[in-house]
Amino acid sequence: MKKTILIIDDSAPIRFLLEAMLSKEYNVVSAADGFVALTWLGKGNAVDCIVSDLQMPNINGWELLEYLSGSGLYQNIPVVVLSSQPDVEMHNAELGHKYHNVHAFVQKPFDPMRLLETVGQAINRQLVAIAG
Repeated sequence: MKKTILIIDDSAPIRFLLEAMLSKEYNVVSAADGFVALTWLGKGNAVDCIVSDLQMPNINGWELLEYLSGSGLYQNIPVVVLSSQPDVEMHNAELGHKYHNVHAFVQKPFDPMRLLETVGQAINRQLVAIAG
């Protein structure tokens, strides 16, 4: 059975690209911002990994991370953060401590093969954490 990935990005072309890349290996659902994503999750839908932008309208990526990490239902879903911010790598270690569910930060533009590998690692980490 395929794992499910939730893509959250306000850019329709980025969502389309990510859906095309990830749908070969995963079930993919996408949302235009954190509000739409949380509404979808709130309906009882489950995901194995979230790939999220940081800069979005309504509920942005930072607010989303804060909510997910503080929620008993969602705190163990691994998150791969995509960002066009130039200092995203600096955030990697800093925010990995604050938001334990953040698996990696990937800077836009991204290498598609690296992103696929990163998502796979995030899902495998979750499976190890559940099994352990």
